[in-house]
This record gives sequence, structure tokens and C-alpha cells, in this order.
Amino acid sequence: MTDVDEAPGWDAIDAVLAALYPGIEPHHVGYHPPRGFVGGALQGCSAYPAEGHWHYVTYGLSELYQPQSEDDPEWSGWGFELTLRVPRKPDDDQAPGWPFAMLQELAKYVNNNQVLLKPGHRIDLRQPITGHPHLPDAPATELTVYALTMDPQLGQIGTPNGDLIFLQVVGVTADEKETMLASTTADILAKLAERNPLLVTYPDRRAATP
Repeated sequence: MTDVDEAPGWDAIDAVLAALYPGIEPHHVGYHPPRGFVGGALQGCSAYPAEGHWHYVTYGLSELYQPQSEDDPEWSGWGFELTLRVPRKPDDDQAPGWPFAMLQELAKYVNNNQVLLKPGHRIDLRQPITGHPHLPDAPATELTVYALTMDPQLGQIGTPNGDLIFLQVVGVTADEKETMLASTTADILAKLAERNPLLVTYPDRRAATP
């Protein structure tokens, strides 16, 4: 394997996921165009069958391969990867397709607009966060905003290419966004976490805040 082929950042993500999900094979997808082509965003995304939900984790917003000399040694690429959790029935063995598509769209938003996302930020899609009705398997939903927080299980890790945070995107309603603006994103997500500690995004959920 040459230096170009080595992927120490990718390996670091794999390692933390293997520790969280030992012996579990994820459902993985790759994206096109491939690495290095204009317009590309993610290299891939894995969905792990967790207890009661699917746990999606992206590859490509951090530096997966050998860094360039001008890259910041403290942070890997953008310094984060995205995660998303959606409900899963006990007998489900096929991860829904819409989260793979929506995470790619969010990654394109980051790359095209040079947006450095952090916990507490929000992305207002002004349309269903599932991609409904444009994506084939996307459920209808009242959730139109993604709120960002640190993934409660993956957190922040160090890699040979620098640190990265796993930023979990959590679907919320327009009303919940307005409440976040009046208080903080963290306050509203903390209230949601009282009944939903891992902040699984349930498309059929209605607003939980006044």
C-alpha cells in the first residue's frame, strides 16, 4: 500500500466504531463522485444496527487519508463527522436509504458554503428533514430543522490527522427552533433527551416544547 492509499483517519473512525459495536457489520454505502473530484462531499457512510435504532456515521468531512502540508495539524479536515440516529424495529435488517442521502446533502452544504459546524448550531431546511417526498423511502414529517450536538456515545477522538468531533444531527420542528432561539439549542435538546437519551430522530414526533 502506498502513502496515497493509506487512510489513517478512516482507520481511526473504524476503530472507535468497532469498540462501540464489537463484531457488528454495518450497512455501508459509498458516494460519487469519488475523492478528489469537484462536487464530491462524503466518501462513505455506515449505518449500525443499534438497540432500537440505526446509527449513521459519515466518512469524509474529516481528513481520511494522508494530510497535506498546509492542513491544520490540530484538527482533521473540518474537524467533525456527522451522525444521525433513526428508529429501527427489532427485525429490521436493512437500513433506510433516506438518511444516507440527507447526510450527503448536509456534507455538500458544509463544503459548498465553507461552514464550520459546531454543537449548538442549527440547519433550517424549511422542508422535511427526511427528504420527503423526493426520496423514495422518506417518511412524511413535521421536523424541518437539524439541531447539532456532540454524539453522546462517540464524542471527540484524536486521529493521526488531528482531532475530530462526531456531531449528531437531531431533527426538530420549526417551533422548537424558535424556542432554541429564545433559549439555547442545548437546553431544548436536553429536554428531549430526558425521554430520549440518545436523541434518536423520530420522523413522526411532534413538537415537545411549548
